[in-house]
Amino acid sequence: MVWVSRALLRKYGRFMDDLRIYVRGGTGGMGYPRLGGEGGKGGDVWLMAHEKITLKRLKDQYPTKRFIAGTGANSSIAALKGASGKDCEVNVPPGISVTSDDGKMFGELNKPGERLLVARGGIGGCLVTNFLPSKGQAHTIHLDLKLIADVGLVGFPNAGKSSLLTKISRAAPEVADYAFTTIKPELGIVKYADHKQITVADLPGLIEGAHMNKGRGHKFLKHVERTKQLLFVVDVSGFQLSSLSPFRTAFETIMLLAKELELYKEELRTKPALLAINKMDLPSAKEKLNELMEQLQSPEDYMHSLPVKMIPDVIIKFKEIIPISTHSGEGIEELIECLRKILDEEAEKKIENYQREQLYALHQSEI
Repeated sequence: MVWVSRALLRKYGRFMDDLRIYVRGGTGGMGYPRLGGEGGKGGDVWLMAHEKITLKRLKDQYPTKRFIAGTGANSSIAALKGASGKDCEVNVPPGISVTSDDGKMFGELNKPGERLLVARGGIGGCLVTNFLPSKGQAHTIHLDLKLIADVGLVGFPNAGKSSLLTKISRAAPEVADYAFTTIKPELGIVKYADHKQITVADLPGLIEGAHMNKGRGHKFLKHVERTKQLLFVVDVSGFQLSSLSPFRTAFETIMLLAKELELYKEELRTKPALLAINKMDLPSAKEKLNELMEQLQSPEDYMHSLPVKMIPDVIIKFKEIIPISTHSGEGIEELIECLRKILDEEAEKKIENYQREQLYALHQSEI
């Protein structure tokens, strides 16, 4: 028996996944030349991963977006060694990658409690510096949030991703008949009877050309990178973005999604993937499903009918293919169990690979 609860990103306000801030380490304290006293070191600026913070909340709390550490104390007769300046600690959400304006990578914060130094304080005045202090480092940095979730829902608009998230987690994303209902990622939590829980991210629908940033594709695709598993959601009847866009069959839709992911980042095609074929409650769905399953069994036999730009270099081999209906509930329980099964299998593989590597390293050290 599976029961579910919701965990919405909008709990903390309007979703924001990038923020630009200014950080500066503290200036060192003045030295005391007559007695050889050293000024205190300026404070450092640290980013701290904290699960209760969002970039939206950070921006609201600090509208100037300036974070400056304390100045080191000057050396004096009473205290020849000046005290260090106070560090500045900035709480940020887990899943942050930090870069400078010129593209330099500072690092990532993926788990609550992790810290990252982004601006060192200046040294205090001493003999080497002629007892003059130095200024702290100063940077304008970009905080780029990529969602960390067990499962990422991938599909074109109106495939039923939001309805599926609602069905399996009781999250409440907007659901409607028009194409772009999800304009920000939504996060749901699925809880199992043994208290195991997995997070599922509903990512805004992709469009053709997303890898080139069409429809803000990069803003959406980046969230796929940190998911452990991909769940493709496809309308069994096919997809058409608008009356001016070409109609795509379910098979073409799958190939296009695979191509968009591949063009954005090749590593994405190695992620474990499942396929949910949605809207099985519609008329003629069974016939269309049979046709699609035949195409997926031997995709190479059907590639000749596709434009070259639509054909992925590597065909994704789905771990499971599950027909579902978010309207009637068909296949939903099976899908929930499959998500858990594949995640558990991948976790076991990682443990086995780690143990194998450790044994190999031990063997090599004994030679």
